[in-house]
Amino acid sequence: MRYINGKSCRQSAILLVLFILTLGTAASSFAGTGQQAPARDSAGYETWLTHQVRHELVMLPFYSVFDNLQYKVEGGKVTLLGQVTRPNIKSDAESAVKHIEGVEAVDNQIQVLPTSFNDDRIRRATFRAIYSYPTLQMYALRSVPTIHIIVDNGHVTLEGSVARESDKDVAGIRANAVPGAFSVTNNLHVDNS
Repeated sequence: MRYINGKSCRQSAILLVLFILTLGTAASSFAGTGQQAPARDSAGYETWLTHQVRHELVMLPFYSVFDNLQYKVEGGKVTLLGQVTRPNIKSDAESAVKHIEGVEAVDNQIQVLPTSFNDDRIRRATFRAIYSYPTLQMYALRSVPTIHIIVDNGHVTLEGSVARESDKDVAGIRANAVPGAFSVTNNLHVDNS
């Protein structure tokens, strides 16, 4: 009889099968814990759908601090808005949202920003100016930082949320100091939650 680590091959095979069955049971119970869509006519349906859309958009692989994805949910219709630096992010966003249970239509109005060496330079400089500032560094610690920097033909727009009014002001001041930016629009909102 052959032995592996002090056990017979038959015992090792039985342990392997038990491990695979246990792993399969755990995976199926984990998969079953996902939220089920509430009834379409219930009060929480649109809230649930809004949460699902947000989750799918944030999970896009190339979504970054230089993109701004927004959305509106009206019944089963989702309207995608915002600006992105790559065309594939626009199509990926639409594809991800279409596959959500309960979505009947997607109106993709996302703007793809023009390719520009100067805009890329301004994006990097604005990122450094904002996220190198000590009180704003905490916003960079998330997988997608909360202060989004949108640059379109030299015009900078700050989108997203911050915790304090002073952080909003500091981000605007830091962005205004970036050389080469024609204008800065500060659309950051203060999240009170």
